Amino acid sequence: MLVKSFALSLARLKWKTIVQTSKVVGKTLFSRYLLVTNVTISTTLSGVGDALQQQYEIVTGDKPNLTWDKNRTLNMSATGTVVGVICHFWYNWLDQRLPGKAFKIIAKKLLVDQIFFSPFLIAVFFGTVGVLEHMSTEEVLEEIKSKAWRLYAAEWIVWPPAQLINFYLLPTRFRVLYDNTISLGYDVYTSYVKHDKG
Repeated sequence: MLVKSFALSLARLKWKTIVQTSKVVGKTLFSRYLLVTNVTISTTLSGVGDALQQQYEIVTGDKPNLTWDKNRTLNMSATGTVVGVICHFWYNWLDQRLPGKAFKIIAKKLLVDQIFFSPFLIAVFFGTVGVLEHMSTEEVLEEIKSKAWRLYAAEWIVWPPAQLINFYLLPTRFRVLYDNTISLGYDVYTSYVKHDKG
């Protein structure tokens, strides 16, 4: 009985320690080092999204040589870094300009995000990858003309419902984390569109 009681007390102590540690880590990551946290999450998940897309291409036989292209994943991760920085400041700016959670405010945020920010971010994505792949300005602009509309159309399906949750339920400091969590699936599609030769 004493051993069982001791084991139960130890388990409670461990759980309490885990909860307290999680609170400290969470406060540190999502307050003091929010920019670093947001950029790290964005960089990592952009790379993971590309790795998943490449794995799919390998399994289906759609990828030449059936090997993983590390440089492609690094380039996609680098775009995640750039996008992570931009999104960090964008959400802070948007919440300062349009504070509150009234339906009218959230609707304005959604429209501004979709109509102005999404096309800008898509152009930044193609521009960043273009620079990393040593493409000319003309090649980058041609790629934007031929592929950006596919990403923008997908954004209208994915992001309005996702951002409704983001803007209504979450504090600003968790917006990029949530955005990137939803974006993992979108990053797979982004990698597909970027590297689609068809």
